[in-house]
Amino acid sequence: MATSALEYGHATAAKRSVLVEWLTTVDHKKIGIMYGASAFIFFLIGGLEALVIRTQLMRPDNHLVTPDFYNQLFTMHGTTMIFLAVMPISAMFFNFFVPLLIGARDVAFPRLNAMSLWIFILGGLFLNFSFLLGAAPNGGWFGYAPLSSRMYAPGHNMDFWVIGLQILGVASLAAGVNFFTTILNMRARGMTLMRMPIFVWAVLVTQVLVLLSFPVITVALIYLMLDRTFGTSFFNLTANGDPMLWQHLFWVFGHPEVYILILPAFGIVSEILPVFARKPLFGYSAMVFSMAFIAFLGFGVWSHHMFATGMGPLADSFFSLATMLIAIPTGVKIFNWIGTLWGGSLQFKTPLYFALGFIAMFIMGGLSGVIHAVAPADLQQTDSYFVVAHFHYVLFGGSIFSLTAGAYYWWPKMFGKLLDEGLGKAHFWVMLAGFNLTFFPMHFVGLLGMPRRIYSYPAGLGFDTLNLLSTVGAFLLGSSFLIFSYNIIKTWRSGAQAPADPWNGATLEWSIPSPPQEWNFAVEPIVTEKDPLWGLKRAAGVKVLPEPPRVSGEGIHLPAPSWWPLIVSVGFLTFLVGIMVKHASAFPFGPISIAGFAITLYGIYKWAYEPVDGHAPTT
Repeated sequence: MATSALEYGHATAAKRSVLVEWLTTVDHKKIGIMYGASAFIFFLIGGLEALVIRTQLMRPDNHLVTPDFYNQLFTMHGTTMIFLAVMPISAMFFNFFVPLLIGARDVAFPRLNAMSLWIFILGGLFLNFSFLLGAAPNGGWFGYAPLSSRMYAPGHNMDFWVIGLQILGVASLAAGVNFFTTILNMRARGMTLMRMPIFVWAVLVTQVLVLLSFPVITVALIYLMLDRTFGTSFFNLTANGDPMLWQHLFWVFGHPEVYILILPAFGIVSEILPVFARKPLFGYSAMVFSMAFIAFLGFGVWSHHMFATGMGPLADSFFSLATMLIAIPTGVKIFNWIGTLWGGSLQFKTPLYFALGFIAMFIMGGLSGVIHAVAPADLQQTDSYFVVAHFHYVLFGGSIFSLTAGAYYWWPKMFGKLLDEGLGKAHFWVMLAGFNLTFFPMHFVGLLGMPRRIYSYPAGLGFDTLNLLSTVGAFLLGSSFLIFSYNIIKTWRSGAQAPADPWNGATLEWSIPSPPQEWNFAVEPIVTEKDPLWGLKRAAGVKVLPEPPRVSGEGIHLPAPSWWPLIVSVGFLTFLVGIMVKHASAFPFGPISIAGFAITLYGIYKWAYEPVDGHAPTT
């Protein structure tokens, strides 16, 4: 007879320490929390790197850091913010809320989900460990070949980058398979595709982009690793290689990656606005199809990053038109958000503030993006600080504002406590002011001719005052996250207890206790409309349903905790590290790689034959 969740919990709770419980968990909610906590730490590290960069550029002819360390800082800042912060913070919401939003008890592959988490954490630690060796990646987050080849980048700096991104790519692909399968196969009865919450649609489209784009960057990284480690010549022009191949492979991944970062933000804002406007999302179908159209077109605009490479007028014209075209579905979304707010009964809570900030900042970033679609204009602006301003308005003004809105919105569901409203609004205004003071002057300093990625600049070029303003803004922006951190600590210690449905929500996660029980739903919900919880409230004639009771999980099967996802992740990391430090010999793999490969294979074997209702790991 299968062990019930309740019996399982009673039998094993005494045997497990808290540490072992979290190291071996396959609960999607705990995995989501660990994704969020680790990503927030990496986000703070990336922010500190940015502050050092801005301090170096605060005044002309500054020598706070060396040129090589400056290269390490801006390379790791970009890599950290994209791969270790924005993507995994989005993954926190995917993990915690996708099963709740679709009425499921878990994800399709719980142990694969855990493996994705541990590979991400180990990959992030591996990348940042390079600082301790004085060998952090220094070739830019884009790793342009042949500048990232062994000839121009000796040492292990770019080896850390190549292997670190391969590790993180495996984590993303594992998560992509998991959430794609979960959404298509585990929705509650009655939840058709066109009844799914819009955030779930955003996640589904994002996973399609992940599954199609990450193999491309994986191929590019394998080529670069072979060039650096085994002496091949994929990107060596003198040996019939092609440096342009790297740029095409990288940006075929790199531009869909922009939408991998921003589509979850679209989904979060599209969940928040209806709740705080007290009306359904305007143009649901148009929102769904515009996201799908963005994903389709996202694979046809990559070479607008390459207008300065001399592709010729035909290629320039095609990619200019495609870039202009992709602005159409994005504009549809903006009009849908405005239509949702128009005529609504707005409830000005902290999540709505950040959602509105997202719309305003993303529009500004989008407007400068359309400018870059014009090839002659882009040719002048490329590699200037105007481009730095543009993509920060899109990725910080877009993704970070939206993810912060999501944190305030879903925090009571995740932890059962409401973040302080006063501190939340202070966080918003300081963040908004700091963000604009940091990045708006960069438009002008870029138009004045300041190039990207420079270590210093001489006085008298008109850059001085604008760079000083940007640096002051950066420290103001950083202080906003100190407010957020204080809010978290204050709430953790003495925050108000949150009811199950503090915002009068429309979707299924607000129908269960806060924080949710391990099995999510004691009874599988039945969905009959797009906003199922609002439908139940209308049927009951109430604005808020009675507080749901915490019920027994008797008879509910849940997967057992497992060590094997962590062990497989350690083995995979060891295998790739072994390639980087292999002994000089004719045999391409050293003993460290062989050991890592053996650990990985053994872990996969034990994972495959682990009993479904096996005993929990013990200390």
